[in-house]
Amino acid sequence: MKLTVIGFWGGYPKVNAASSGYLLEQDGVRLLIDCGSGVLAKLQNILHPEELDAVLISHYHPDHIADIGVLQHARLIQGFLGKEMSTLPLYGHQFNQSEFSKLTYKEITKGIAYDPNRVLNIGPFQVSFLKTDHPVPCYAMRIEAGGKAVVYTADSSFKEPFIDFSKEADILLCECNFYGHQNGKVAGHMTSIEAGKLAKEAMVKQLILTHLPHFGKLSDLVNEASREYPGIIKLAEEFLSISL
Repeated sequence: MKLTVIGFWGGYPKVNAASSGYLLEQDGVRLLIDCGSGVLAKLQNILHPEELDAVLISHYHPDHIADIGVLQHARLIQGFLGKEMSTLPLYGHQFNQSEFSKLTYKEITKGIAYDPNRVLNIGPFQVSFLKTDHPVPCYAMRIEAGGKAVVYTADSSFKEPFIDFSKEADILLCECNFYGHQNGKVAGHMTSIEAGKLAKEAMVKQLILTHLPHFGKLSDLVNEASREYPGIIKLAEEFLSISL
């Protein structure tokens, strides 16, 4: 399984960057996790919009879905230009029906509701879900394929069930929107120290900090997380790619 970070900023993208978007590849299947602002422009450095096989959405905040409409129009236009492609499945939850309904667009994309209480199979990927602590319904994902596991926390404050959910994952892609001296609970986000604690308790193989803040010195996030977790810690960065 190969993970490539497309965008990693929380809330909105910095100049010439993108908010949440992560590409997973296995056995020729390309799965995009979240599709925030700027993701489509950045994604095209790696593949064309018509080459995606599926999109999986954690929740409906704009920094995670802003480029869904752009992706739909990209595929529509490529169809007009003669590219042949099947209807793209967009997987999301149904706890915001007005947003879920937008996932279906003509014959270009089809919204498919996932049941967070069941494992979702997308090609070679098996996806399990955990409801997060966030102001809107949001789901973390444990994605397994080829004997490897990537856990994506999506947006959430720290909660104990994350530990079992993330147990011995090869990669913990953990949101880190706050520094260690702050309290992210009300906003529904994690601090660097909480991310480190989760990585340590879950005994993951490496920690990638993502959904990063627009203030402070980002390297401090790594230093703070390392107080809890002695393993490999990386800041998410554009086109960071890890093959498992």
